Amino acid sequence: MANQTNTGNPRVDYEFRRKKNAEDMKFQVISFVLMIFLTIIAFFAVGGDFSHWFVVPFILLLAAVQVIFQLYYFMHMSHKGHEKPALFLYSGLLVALVTVLAFVTIVWI
Repeated sequence: MANQTNTGNPRVDYEFRRKKNAEDMKFQVISFVLMIFLTIIAFFAVGGDFSHWFVVPFILLLAAVQVIFQLYYFMHMSHKGHEKPALFLYSGLLVALVTVLAFVTIVWI
C-alpha cells in the first residue's frame, strides 16, 4: 500500500493495514451498490416511455459516472503511487475523444 507507515512495530503496522483495507473495501462495496443502482435506473429509463433524445444522453451520463467509479475505486486510481498509470489512462482517453470528435465532424460535414 502506498499509505503504509513502517513503525517497526509489526502489531501497529498490521492494525494500520487492516484498518486501511477495511476502509477500501467499504468504498468498493458502496460504489458497487451505486453502480447497480445506476444500472437499474438506466433500465427503467429505457423501459419507460421517454423520448430517445432524453434516454441516450442520460444513459451516456450514467455510463460516464460508472467509469469514474470503476477507475477510482475498483482500479484504485485514488491511491498514491498510481500517477503514471493514471497519466497513460487519461492520455488514451484524450486521444480517443479527439478521434471520435474528428470522425463525427467529418461525417457531419
